[in-house]
Amino acid sequence: MKKIEIFDPAMCCSTGVCGPSINPDLMRIASLVNSLKEGGFDISRHGLSDEPQIFVLNKVISDLLQKEGAEILPVTILDNEVVKTKTYPTNEELSKWLNVRIFAAPQNKSGGCCGGGGAKGCC
Repeated sequence: MKKIEIFDPAMCCSTGVCGPSINPDLMRIASLVNSLKEGGFDISRHGLSDEPQIFVLNKVISDLLQKEGAEILPVTILDNEVVKTKTYPTNEELSKWLNVRIFAAPQNKSGGCCGGGGAKGCC
């Protein structure tokens, strides 16, 4: 079975719903990782703020951070090989790497509280 590890930059939460603005990419990856774990896939995320020791103990990440600095994060490792840096993997990339179909619900980008409908202060 393939093993995927995602190494996050330092941040206050892994879901992207904290702070003044919501990061939809963090919400997507958090939800997707949880779904894949529940489906039996070997996938995990590690946060620099929460688990700095894992970054030190993982030779691939440690070497990469020493060479490139924290700006290289997030980093995705597939079977101990770096496959993506500076952005989170897309659903299509994870589908390919894990040989599984991933379906994403379409996002409503208009209207609603945070969808650009003009409501102020609700998010």
